[in-house]
Amino acid sequence: MNIAKRGRLIVFLGTVLAAANVYAGPAVKVEEGKYLDKDGNPTYNKKEDGTWDWYTFSGFRRYHSECHVCHGPEAAGSTYAPALADSLKTMTYDQFVETVVNGRTVHTAEKESVMPALGTNRNVMCYLDDIYVYIKARADGAIPRGERPEKHETKLDSIRTAENQCMGF
Repeated sequence: MNIAKRGRLIVFLGTVLAAANVYAGPAVKVEEGKYLDKDGNPTYNKKEDGTWDWYTFSGFRRYHSECHVCHGPEAAGSTYAPALADSLKTMTYDQFVETVVNGRTVHTAEKESVMPALGTNRNVMCYLDDIYVYIKARADGAIPRGERPEKHETKLDSIRTAENQCMGF
């Protein structure tokens, strides 16, 4: 293969891989329907036919049930709480969990922001990974504004069992 063709092939493959990474999410493995990134943290996955993983779909629903009152629709922020889609561009999974469980206060020259501790709220804690995965997909641009993860994988019995146990059923 000559150098010009090889160069075009490398550019083409790089473009395909970059598009695949944005499209499919940073998942490297799946366990019981939960997609995980290279560090073992939960992440989103979107198949070529537009089917989202269950956790992203569930996270969309749970986020808009519990979080959007303060953090705005689509994790885009509000006048008194930050855009979580922006926060998760730099915040790690562990930092996210720490903040949700224990809350935090941020003081700036303009204002004081208080995130309440939600560690005892089962409607948040039993779905914390789901919420994180949805916001991470928004942060990475995998779910653009105005779109929903409507088409989704089937909820596995193991997911249902874990939810019921967490909720105390």
